[in-house]
Parts: sequence; structure tokens; C-alpha cells
Amino acid sequence: QVQLVESGGGLVQAGGSLRLSCTASERAVRSVGWFRQAPGKEREFVAHIPWSGSPAYHANSVKGRFAISRDNAENSVSLQMNSLKPEDTAVYSCTIYSGGNVYDAMKYWGWGKGTLVTVPS
Repeated sequence: QVQLVESGGGLVQAGGSLRLSCTASERAVRSVGWFRQAPGKEREFVAHIPWSGSPAYHANSVKGRFAISRDNAENSVSLQMNSLKPEDTAVYSCTIYSGGNVYDAMKYWGWGKGTLVTVPS
């Protein structure tokens, strides 16, 4: 079974940038999503990229600031995060899409353990 591992999280000042990576344990071209969960809040959709790389979807809250991309040769999906805000603080997890509504966390499986992004206010 495919396993996903996230990396790249950390502490960054407001306005800064981070690049998260999601690496799969095996060579498999799959559609992938990024979700995040802040302390005390529901998990929320961040971005989705199909196996072909297009079209990608981004949540309205991150549109224009975050960009999802993929490198199938490297079995990886990245999330470039720019102009970070304190409200972006959360654990970010990548996950494999199984079909249906791309914004619905229930349509994904094989969740990674996540990587913490902290943007102090």
C-alpha cells in the first residue's frame, strides 16, 4: 500500500514562504490533495492536483498565495506557500484522491502524518 510522507514544515514569519513536499513510497501516478488542520478547528481543503498535473484546485483562502505542483518522476507533490499569514498555522497533510468531490476529505485515503507550519502573529 502506498505511504505518503510530508516534509518542509517549520516556523516562518508572516509574509514569508515555505515549500512543503509529499513523497510517495512507490512509483504510482495518482491524484493528490493537501489538507490542513489548525488547533481546535476542522480539517480543511487546501489544494488538489490530478495525476496529469492539470487542472489544479486551490482553496479560496490560499488562492494566489499557494501553488500545488507535482513531479511524477520523483513520486512527489509540492505545495509552495508564499505570503504566509498567522491563520495559515496548521498541520498540513497530503493524501491520495479516490474520486468524487475534490474538496471533501472523505474522498481521500492514505493520509500522511503531516508537517507543522507555524506563522506567529
